[in-house]
Amino acid sequence: MQAVLNAPVIELDTIDSTNNYAMRLIDADTAQPGLTIVTDEQTTGKGQRGRKWVDAHGQSLLMSLVIVPELEIEQQFTFNILISLAIADYLQEIYENWDIRIKWPNDIIINDKKAGGILIENVIRGNSWAYSVVGTGINILQYSMPAELPYATSLRIESDKQLVISHVVTKLRQRIFTYLYSQYDAGQILRRYNDALFRKDMPQHFKLGGTEFTAIVHGVTIDGMLQLLLPNGDIANYNHGAVEWMWG
Repeated sequence: MQAVLNAPVIELDTIDSTNNYAMRLIDADTAQPGLTIVTDEQTTGKGQRGRKWVDAHGQSLLMSLVIVPELEIEQQFTFNILISLAIADYLQEIYENWDIRIKWPNDIIINDKKAGGILIENVIRGNSWAYSVVGTGINILQYSMPAELPYATSLRIESDKQLVISHVVTKLRQRIFTYLYSQYDAGQILRRYNDALFRKDMPQHFKLGGTEFTAIVHGVTIDGMLQLLLPNGDIANYNHGAVEWMWG
């Protein structure tokens, strides 16, 4: 693990997307495991399912890690679990009074509002999982969030703590690598993930195609499928992107 911790950290003032930058380095064969890209601003930051990640200059942690996974290609969701738990556990240590949850598959929720997101993009070469680029965006210093984002928050809003983003980068980077390169039990970390699952055992609104429905969040399977308890008593499994989460 020491080799990835010693990999370079590239600090940029502004960039289109830290994930895009990392991917360009991989394509040019100039990336190494542990290489980290951080920036004060992204002009075209990416969220899940093609959504745009919105941030203000110098107020968010915007970071991408280049990782050579040691897992099998079929274990991509286990990889996702490790990243999500690393971030959630680290944030919980910052402020023990926060209620930190993971919204399937990997949004970071503090006190019922979204404080951060993770975008994992994989490079598959043949049958080999060559690289993973783990992009993380966390709202850190914002005093307020845009009116059009009523379910968003920042670490400052939720605690009034004056955190130093560079310190958070260093600690979070180390925590992620520690979780990825330590021994773990897949069943145990899945249970921990489900214990932290946002809205677990609670009714939640979803949209499937053009139809809205309410179901109880039952859990997530080891291959990343969301399990919903339907009103008729059936449990339905959904892949990421199949159902849309409805806030409110």
